[in-house]
Amino acid sequence: MLLAVDVGNTQTVIGVYEGKDLRHRWRFSTNKLYTPDELRIKIVPLLASEDMAFDDVHGVVVSSVVPRLTDAWCEVTRRTIGRPAVVCTAQTAGSLFPTSYPNPSEIGADRVADAVGACALYGSPVVVVDFGTATNIEVVDRDGKFLGGVIAPGMDTAASALFEHATKLGAIDYVNPHTAIGTNTVQAMQIGIVVGEAERVDGIVARMFDQLGYEAPVVATGGLAARIAPLSRTITEANPDLTLEGLRLVYEHCTDQEEAVACERIGY
Repeated sequence: MLLAVDVGNTQTVIGVYEGKDLRHRWRFSTNKLYTPDELRIKIVPLLASEDMAFDDVHGVVVSSVVPRLTDAWCEVTRRTIGRPAVVCTAQTAGSLFPTSYPNPSEIGADRVADAVGACALYGSPVVVVDFGTATNIEVVDRDGKFLGGVIAPGMDTAASALFEHATKLGAIDYVNPHTAIGTNTVQAMQIGIVVGEAERVDGIVARMFDQLGYEAPVVATGGLAARIAPLSRTITEANPDLTLEGLRLVYEHCTDQEEAVACERIGY
């Protein structure tokens, strides 16, 4: 079994692969202070709930935007399966992630995994919209090359800032208000936050298409994708497992021990 770990600022998603098949998936809140021991205590019961143990795991691949937790997951892997984790980066993705980006080392692991997964599943060109703590939009051109993209405050992040600074406005459910003109405060906020997120994505994607000179499939992923995708005019598909799929492919690219150890030589 392969353990694919996607550590975000707000949530962590763990997938268990048997070959190319995603057998199990769990999502829980990211705790940036977790130690390796605490992570191990967290994952053991999840595996046990599906009659598995670390003895069934032959490899671990990690995408993380929290450096402290990257180190912690690598230490858990060393202790439990006796070999290094593959850490997803533009470098470890290698030929799966061709790019002319001026400084590929600064590209977030989640962005790399999303682009790798999207190209494998949908071909190129392709655009990925990842709805998380940040809303990331990634562009892969007709030649399969990662061009770059957009990083913006995520819907939940922006909404939390609004609730914090506007004292008379409280939290709302992120649902479609089915109107463009709110007749009460909740509706007005749902239009601004939920519909506004879809419109922001559509507007940016339209500008991307203009710059490219052609259109492309647009794939949504991330925790809020299912809520926003139906409101978008440009998103063509939602795939909640896209990042995990990209991680699986990066792991397969780094299957031999020499390449896996190389992940440690770049700081992990």
